[in-house]
Amino acid sequence: MFTESSGIVKLVLSILLFPLYFQNQFLYFAWGMDDAFWLMLGKRLFLLLPVSAIILACWLTIFCAVTIIVRPNRRQFIIALLMTWWDLGKSIVSFWGGVFKFVFTFALALVSLLKVILLGLWSLVQEIVFMPLRLMRNIGQNVVTSNIPWIAVYLTLFWCLIEATIFTYVTTPLVIDTFSNITGESLTINVVRIPLFIFLLFIVLGSYAVLSTMIDVVKKKNISAILGILVIEVIVLMVEVLFLYREFVDSLVPWLAQYSEGFELGVFWTIAISCFVWFGIRSLSWFLFASHGTPTIMAVIRGEGLGSEKKRIQPRVRLVDISFDFMERIRKDSAWIEQKGESLLAAFMLPPLQVIAAALNFLTLLFVGRHLFDLPFKTLDDIKDSSKIISAHAFREEVPKNV
Repeated sequence: MFTESSGIVKLVLSILLFPLYFQNQFLYFAWGMDDAFWLMLGKRLFLLLPVSAIILACWLTIFCAVTIIVRPNRRQFIIALLMTWWDLGKSIVSFWGGVFKFVFTFALALVSLLKVILLGLWSLVQEIVFMPLRLMRNIGQNVVTSNIPWIAVYLTLFWCLIEATIFTYVTTPLVIDTFSNITGESLTINVVRIPLFIFLLFIVLGSYAVLSTMIDVVKKKNISAILGILVIEVIVLMVEVLFLYREFVDSLVPWLAQYSEGFELGVFWTIAISCFVWFGIRSLSWFLFASHGTPTIMAVIRGEGLGSEKKRIQPRVRLVDISFDFMERIRKDSAWIEQKGESLLAAFMLPPLQVIAAALNFLTLLFVGRHLFDLPFKTLDDIKDSSKIISAHAFREEVPKNV
């Protein structure tokens, strides 16, 4: 085009179309097709966007310069055009510095994130290690502050298990002999002990249940009920003495006989000692814990519920609880990750967006005579929504018409 023209026309075209002299070379150099991979990557990262913005700004500046003749406020327009070039230059420099700032910020964020992960894992290990201690503490608080006598319940069940275990061990030979005489087959100990233990556990629990019922009817002074429960208690006494405590006393006879010659305990003293043993064990266990634990166990069995409406309701403590420090650390770490993510996103987006915004300001300056974006962008909030930008410019255009 330039070679075919001559004289003043060639000079004018050279001035108006001056970007044609260098834009292809600039773009080819910024693209870096024939360079090494890392050099090509660096050129495309640091030079391609600024070069494209400068070429676009040169073409739009030509059109803006042509329209100066017909514009009413030429001085202000020229100043705005020069300021647009100033904003473009600052945006390009900010873009180059922003790339290094993003890399540096990203490296610091990775180091900080690694620190947060390590501290979080250490806090998690501490939570796992100290969780049994907090579990025991919470169980203790629930037991101490509860309206239900859990300690008495646990001790009653534990004592019943102990009695059932002792009586199972003592009465197993008698049960094996009895069933062997009935069936004519020899039974093994492992076959007999488990069902015998369950049966004796029910017997012991039933013994405490009868004793608890007798105490209740004595408090109510119901004579007929007292006599009925007393008969049942005597029967329970005889059953336990004859089948359980008697065997326990018989197992002590060899130990007593080795200290005296010709020792014979006899049936009367065997039954008497068994009765005394039964009365002593029942009295000690009843007054220590069974008097409070047995009614609770019976209420559970009958499905009547636990506690009393008249008693003061205590706040319950969760058994499995996470410490406040651990939850506070998670909250702070979550807030830090969110804040750091926003700062990383801003460091990644703002530098190239400022270059693009500076180039677009040339275009809006050409058509509407003012900038579309206010540069520089400091935060992501400075980048307004498209709808707000359009509405703001539409309002500006309507103001002179109304005036």
